[in-house]
Amino acid sequence: MPIFAHTFTKQQVGTMNKYTDIFIDFDDTLYNTRGNAQISLGELFAHFGLECYFPTPEDFYKPYWETNLDLWKLYAHGKITRDFLIIERFRRPLSEGRDADGNPMQTTEEFCLQMSDYFLERCATKPGVIDGAHELVEYLNQKGYRLHLCSNGFHEVQYRKLKACGMQDTFRSIILSEDAGANKPHPDFFRYAFLASGAIPETTVMIGDNFETDIRGALGVGLDAIYFNASSPTDNAPAPVTHEVHSLREIMDIL
Repeated sequence: MPIFAHTFTKQQVGTMNKYTDIFIDFDDTLYNTRGNAQISLGELFAHFGLECYFPTPEDFYKPYWETNLDLWKLYAHGKITRDFLIIERFRRPLSEGRDADGNPMQTTEEFCLQMSDYFLERCATKPGVIDGAHELVEYLNQKGYRLHLCSNGFHEVQYRKLKACGMQDTFRSIILSEDAGANKPHPDFFRYAFLASGAIPETTVMIGDNFETDIRGALGVGLDAIYFNASSPTDNAPAPVTHEVHSLREIMDIL
């Protein structure tokens, strides 16, 4: 069973001082990727006139999110390429659209790329963060931890998203899967992260919201891990973890 922050003994809390470095995920751990993307999808829906093909915006959003989730899982495990992801996550939901005569949308690769470029551009300007994100990183920096961002996000938007939300100067290093040549949870991502950051497993902890990519990946290379389980506050982690929290502020009671 996972250990929860509010059940720690004083002795357990004392062991947290062993950490010097923190690997921390960005999307939906610190940055409100889902919320910001939802706003951007609304802008995209209006810009491309999708009301002519979908009865309501929700009729487009629902297949988009289902497709996007499936594709990111495949991408994380190296089963599809980045280029396939950015096209396919629009092609599939758009293929469900019909005009007034019942004709399907023309979902060419060129059109899907135009839509992807617009979407990524809009996403990169959104400042929304997860509740408590700024307070957490400020606290961790004040405590003297070395913070390293670890993300599978795309290179061309992650730095802009960091700037948009005011975190561009927060981290000692920014470690992206495109630079590492491997995605979380692959061990090669973490091996690259150790080299790039100078951190070592014995004194490093991983914080992330995605159990498969962030937590299993970290545990697999010998790291302790704090699972930010914001999506299922009544459900425990699917496997034992070092620590589990349901809000970012709880992490300040651990570290």
